[in-house]
Formats: sequence, C-alpha cells, structure tokens
Amino acid sequence: MFKYFTYLADYITSLLGLDLSTHFGKATHFFIEDITKIFVMVYVLIFVISLFRSQLSPEKVRDYLSGKSRFVGYLLAVFLGVFTPFCSCSSIPLFIGFIIAGVPFGVAMAFLLSSPLVSEVAAIILLSMQGAGVKVALLYVLIGSVIAFIGGFLCDMFGLEKYSKYQAKENYTPAVCACDATKDKVKATVKYAFGFANDTLKKIGFYIFIGLILGAFMHGYVPQELFVKYLGKENPFAVPLAAIAGIPIYANHAGVMPIIQVLLLKGVPVGTSLAMLMSITAISLPEMIMLSQVIKKEMIAIFAVYLMISFVVVGYILNGVL
Repeated sequence: MFKYFTYLADYITSLLGLDLSTHFGKATHFFIEDITKIFVMVYVLIFVISLFRSQLSPEKVRDYLSGKSRFVGYLLAVFLGVFTPFCSCSSIPLFIGFIIAGVPFGVAMAFLLSSPLVSEVAAIILLSMQGAGVKVALLYVLIGSVIAFIGGFLCDMFGLEKYSKYQAKENYTPAVCACDATKDKVKATVKYAFGFANDTLKKIGFYIFIGLILGAFMHGYVPQELFVKYLGKENPFAVPLAAIAGIPIYANHAGVMPIIQVLLLKGVPVGTSLAMLMSITAISLPEMIMLSQVIKKEMIAIFAVYLMISFVVVGYILNGVL
C-alpha cells in the first residue's frame, strides 16, 4: 500500500525534471512522499478512532472497572491512552472525568501517561517508514505501554493521589444521554467522526507541514556524519542528549515523525531515536504546563523525572541489543 506514495513522489519529481541524486531532488522527493502519506493516513486513522471515542465516557470506564483487579485497570487505562489523539490537551478532560467518577488515581495516571507516550498514528507511520518497519513500531508501542503501566502502579504504591488537583465526588451521577437509539444516532456518530477528523487535521496540519519541511531539509542537506558523530552508537551520551533535546520542542506525533524518520535513515540507533520521540511528545515544556491543570507541581516533577529516566534506560537497552 505505502509504495503508491513512493510512486506518486517519483512521478511528480520526474514531471518537475528533478535529479534525485542532488540535495534538492532528494529533499523534494522526501517531502512529496511523506506529506501525501502522512495526511492520508492521519485523516483515515483519526476518523476510525473518533468512532470509538464517541462511545467512550468516564462513567463507562468506571463501571467496567468495577469488581475488576487493579492489574486489569492499568491495562485498560493504557489501552485507552493509546487510542486518544496525540497529546495531553485531549486526554486531560478524560483524566478529570475519571478521577471525579471514582476511577483510582494510579489507573487514571496510567491513562494520562500512555496518551502522549503512544500514538496509534505514530505506530502506523513507523510501519511505513524506511529505516523503521514492523519491529520498531511494535517496540514503540510496547515500550510506551510498559512505562505507562509501571507508572500507574507506582502512583498507587506510593500513594501519590494526594498530588491530584481533583478528587472523586460522592454519590456521583453521570449525565444520561437523551439520544434516540435509532439510525439517526449512527448518522450522528459518523458525522461527528468526519467533523473531528477535519478539525484535528486543521489543527495539526501546520505542525505536520513544518515537521516535513525540517525533515526534508535534514534528509537532503545534513550530512550523515553529523548525526553519527553526536547521536550515533559511538557517543556514550547520545541517548540522554536526545532525550534532553526533545524537552524544549513541542510537536504532536504526526508532526515529529518526519524528523524521526530522518534520524533512522541517517544511522541514528533505534533506542536514541525513540528516546527523542517520546521526550518530545511526553515531557516537553508545553506538555508540563498543560499537566499543571490537573496535578500539583510535585507530581509534575515526579512525572518528568520518571519519564526521563525510563527513556534513557530503555534507549540504552535497545541500542545494546539491536
């Protein structure tokens, strides 16, 4: 399927009379192939995920968790986090709803951790990437999920619920939907999914475009030796350097993927590349500012330190075994 985007880029660069052996030709081909592939994939995936999310509510999660073990709760929370779009701006309202509805703090935190850490869109894009593929995509999902699961467990083990700015409400009664259980509801759900996909693509389109411009420039003009020198296996500080470098950057998963692709193509190890990817999407400064809406500064510090240590440790392990 993904080869058709390559064919399209080949055709357009040929029409433009570009030589793919030149810096500009390589950069242009990279840009055309990725902008068509990412926009199509992101739109389709957001539409499908929106159909699922339209049926999701904190009350349903709370009811499903009732009578089940905390282990199951963490697993469900991580699963839900993976299927929420892109960043904490979309997961924070659900996190608040979970806490108010009586979902345990550790379970809610597992959700809040996994939402920015793992994206189904990023996983699909990794599948289609040169230099990545199935193995890297699976590692990305598995690593992020395990980090979120352990994080939720540790929150409960150390009683960190005291750092939440929200508490469960006694005798909480969820709102009851007045929708008619007819085909009109199906139409409304599909309409919502289309609308959500359109709105989301408008919001993130600029970031994807900027990411692709940067990625195309890096792919076509930045020498591979530069990446190898600073982020290659020979530099023992490459993993923490990549993780720290991601903190000042704010980008959604789809926007940062072209840059990660270039790192992989230029020979940057998988562990180092994933450390930067997860740092950008999970512990960037704007991300921490958004999290201050729902958790206290002490918890934000714990949150950031835990993720940074996790990314660095996992990065070194992956670089050592792959």
